[in-house]
Formats: sequence, structure tokens, C-alpha cells
Amino acid sequence: MRSIPPKRAFRRTAVLLAVVFAAACPDAGALTADAGFIDGQVMAKAQAAKVSVAPRSDDGEFQRRLWLDLMGTIPDANEARRFLQDTAPDKRRALVERLMADPRFPIRMAEAFHVQLMERAGDDEQWLAYLTASMQANKPWDVLVREILSPDFNDEQKRPAGYFMTRRLEKIGSQETDYPGLTRDVGRMFMGLDLQCCQCHNHLTVKDYKQVDFNGLFLVFQNLKLNEPGGDHKTKWLSEGMVEAKFEFTSVLTGAKGATGPRVPLGAEIEIPALSESERWVVPPDKKTRNAGVPRFSPLRTLSEKLTSRENPYFARNIVNRLWWQFMGRGLVEPLDLNHAANPASHPELMAALAATMGEREFDLRWLVKEIVLSETYQRSGRRSDGDAEAADDLYALAMERQVSAEQFLKAFLTATGEYARVVDGKGWEEMGEPRQDFKKVRASFLRAFANAAKEPELRASPSLRGALFLRNNTTVLWALQPRKGNLVERLSALQSPDALAEEAYLSIFSRLPTEEERRDVQAILNPTADRGKTISQLVWAMTASMEFFTNH
Repeated sequence: MRSIPPKRAFRRTAVLLAVVFAAACPDAGALTADAGFIDGQVMAKAQAAKVSVAPRSDDGEFQRRLWLDLMGTIPDANEARRFLQDTAPDKRRALVERLMADPRFPIRMAEAFHVQLMERAGDDEQWLAYLTASMQANKPWDVLVREILSPDFNDEQKRPAGYFMTRRLEKIGSQETDYPGLTRDVGRMFMGLDLQCCQCHNHLTVKDYKQVDFNGLFLVFQNLKLNEPGGDHKTKWLSEGMVEAKFEFTSVLTGAKGATGPRVPLGAEIEIPALSESERWVVPPDKKTRNAGVPRFSPLRTLSEKLTSRENPYFARNIVNRLWWQFMGRGLVEPLDLNHAANPASHPELMAALAATMGEREFDLRWLVKEIVLSETYQRSGRRSDGDAEAADDLYALAMERQVSAEQFLKAFLTATGEYARVVDGKGWEEMGEPRQDFKKVRASFLRAFANAAKEPELRASPSLRGALFLRNNTTVLWALQPRKGNLVERLSALQSPDALAEEAYLSIFSRLPTEEERRDVQAILNPTADRGKTISQLVWAMTASMEFFTNH
């Protein structure tokens, strides 16, 4: 058996698409993990392609993958050992249930959504706390997105949702406010439509994407003004101007002119109401108090309601696609933000069923996560037998090795070395006689080394020279490799048996037992004439700096 590395490597009416999706969607009541609908769809396509699928992952591979995906870290040695020794036939389902009930699960989900939505363009503690609280409450995805797209800056609990837009509208130097960038990001993040090329003309390669789609969305956002904190506002906030006329645009390619009111891309135009002078404002603007006023017709609020509606098929398809990508390593539609008729899902019936059921279940994110991780498709091994034909990624014939995020890598490293409680929770520093490791600073250093550049979609993290140098020289990394009360190096140093030492190291770092060859390798490097303590530290460093540790199998 050998491990297969990942390959290196986007209407016109919504009504028509809704009809097509509905026709392809089987009875949603059959869509449960127990019914095996996901696995049936994936297996049918693999069989049609005459491709053998990989067997089920072993317990070590599965538990490491699940912990990283649901908890953002790996199990400690005791957790890993208990799961491997458990003989209950339903132990995988029990582990899924337990991890999803753990308070670290919503933290991990918030972390993952933060990276997807902000694309490393900024960090904000209140925004992260808002996402975490939303995940803890299992806030429906449509409700969450409405709060993000039409933020209520007067509500202390919902105010942080505005960070998604206020951060993007902050001016950088002498550059113009990036309204086009915000327009593009809303289409990408919440509908899977990258309309960037449509600002000045119809898309050159995607027939479905029109200039009117971009500008109908752009009209809504260019009507916003970013305001500094002051008065009743504790954070930066947005005010909305009056929209009374359609937005006019011209194609730079053909010279054709057009005009549109606000609109959800690939959907119907939102009518601009004709209001009398007395009807125009809920709260009139006041120059003396610098009150921007509140218009009666809010294109932003109306857009947020229509975009997140069940009548908008792209909204449900997009969140299904993004969560599938998050847990499987590849979207049903690739690229994630090029969803259109000429780029169908790899498994159209599966996409239709999941999207339809998401709507019926009121956009329950936990339901979809659980469906995915309980599937045999998710639990498939990342290994195939020698001689098996290599399969295309979109067949999901074997699990894709995914390189972990900077956040996952940091927490997994601290867990493996036995320093998680000390650094993350601040426990165990009493009578240590050394300066504390500040988690915020440690996190920032790991993100600088391993996270993607700002505004770059973090679809695949890649090893880099910067990361390699970090692992060789970072003070926290080197600190964690020194023997200290309760940490891994100290525990290993207390074990005299090379076999016991190898088992503890592999369970702590890789969540699995060592092979016989690996046991012999550990025994060989523990040469009696060598500096045993230094050798153990070097062994832990080599294992935590390996590609096996850096990937989610």
C-alpha cells in the first residue's frame, strides 16, 4: 500500500435552475448518513468509471482526520490509545457525536469560516467571538449571512458581524474605497459566483455571468459609507444613502449601455419604490448632529433577504460546496466560486439533494457536517493498493491528503508536545521559573510562517522555505522540545523501553501505533553512547516537522 499525494493543480434565470435542481433531487427524507445516499452517489460514479475505491481508513487515520476537522487539533496520546483499543462497533459514530458536542467544535468551525470569509485580510477578536457564538448556537446559515450582509451596528451582539464589510471598505493609502472588491467577495463567498470580470463587460468565458449582475450588486455596496467610531457607535460602522434611480453602466467592449436597480446576481431586479418626500426617510439626516439618516428603502437589507432566500438556488449550493470542500479537500463544483451551468457539480444529484435538504432543514450547518463525516466517502483511506489505476480527484475514490491550516498546525503541535494546556489555557506555569508563552503572540508567529498571503483564498496551504526555517529557529518550537513537567519530551525520557517510547511518541504525534519498521528505527537511534535526552528532542522535532504531521490524512 502507498499513500497518494494530492494533485497540484467557473441563467440566466434562477427559476429555471431551481426546476432543474428539483428534478434531479431524490426524496430528501432518504438523505441520512444511515441511508448511505452520499456513498451511493459517489460509488455509482466510481463504478461507472470502472475505478476501485480505497478501503475504509484504519482507526488511527480516521481519528486524526476527524479531530483535526472537528476540533482543530489532534487527540493526545491517552485519547488516541483509548479509541484504538475500543472494540465497540459504533465507536466512530460515538466519536463524531462526542466531538461535535465538545466546546472546541464551534471554535474550530468559527476559525475555519473566518479564514474562508476574510481570506487573511484581518483579524478581529469581536468578529471571531461573534462567529464562535453563532456556531455554538448553531445559528442557521441564512440568518448568519443576513446579519453579515445587513449588519445592525446598534445591537451589541450582532454588531461584530459588520467586520466582514467594514474591513473591506477601509481605505489603504490613497486608493479608492474598494467597492468592487466587496461586490466580488459577496458573490464568491455566498453564491459561488466570481463576477469580477463583469464589472466592465459580460464575462468572456462564462455565458451565464453578465455585466448587469455585477452592477446590480455593486449598486448596493457603493451606496454605503464607512464611518469611524463615535457617539453611540463603539466600532466602525456603515450608513446607507438614498437610492432613487437605477445604476447606469456601459460595456467597454461593445459600448452597449445598460441600467439596473439592485439585484441578486443571476436573479430578478429589485424594484426601487417611488416614495414621496415625507416617505423617503425613517430617520432624516441631520447635518448638525452628523446623523446620516436611515432611508425607508434599504437596498442592503432587501438584498440580504433575497440572496439568502430558499428561492435563490445558488445560496444553498454554495454552502454545501464549501463545507464539502472543507471536509473532503475538493468541492463538488470546482473552482468553488465558478458555479454556472457549463461547470456542473461532479455529482449533480448529490449536490441537488444536499442543497434542497439544507433549505428544508433551515440551513442547519451541524446537520450537513455530520452527514459528511459519517459517510464512508469521508472515512475512506488515503491509500490504495499497488496496481490500482489512479483515479480522478472528482471521483473521491480515496481520501485526499490535505495540508493543515496554520491554526490547526499550531494547536496540533502544542498538543503533540504536551504544551497545549500551558500555552493555550495558561495552566501549569506555577513554580516553572521561566517566562510564560503568550498564546496570542505564539499564534501570530505561526500564522506569519504558515498562513497564506492576505486576500489570497486559502484553498491549499503549501510547505515553504519560510515555514521550514520557522521550524528550525522559532523560540516557541525549540522551547516545546525541551523536557518540562508533563510534556512529551519529559514523558519519553522517563521510558526506558525503546518499544514503549516509540509507541508513546507515535500516539502523541501521529495518533497511531508505530509499524515494526518504525519501532526498529527508534531503537536504532537510541544508541546507548548517544546523548539520550538530545536524541529524544531531535526525534520529536523530526516527527512534528514531517509531512505526515503537516497533513490531514
